[in-house]
Amino acid sequence: MPAISRDEVAHLARLSRLALSEAELDQFAGQLDSILSHVRTISEVAAADVPATASPNPATNVTRPDQVVPCLTPDEALSGAPAVEDQRFLVPQILGEGE
Repeated sequence: MPAISRDEVAHLARLSRLALSEAELDQFAGQLDSILSHVRTISEVAAADVPATASPNPATNVTRPDQVVPCLTPDEALSGAPAVEDQRFLVPQILGEGE
């Protein structure tokens, strides 16, 4: 028995506001049935003593603590700019007013 029927795919398409042809309904029903069958197989294999994980390889983010260090003043940062206005870089306008 298929895990998802063609009628269920049509219902999901209507809920998602997707216009699917008859051929697409048949194609997606087969593909979704295959996906759900694989998920069912994996669920049968998973054991209660195996913790859930997003990745089989543990990954840690290498970061350093934040440190406050001296930085440029606005005048120093803008000192090499070709044009400045109100303590900001002045660049040519490339988009129109309405964009």
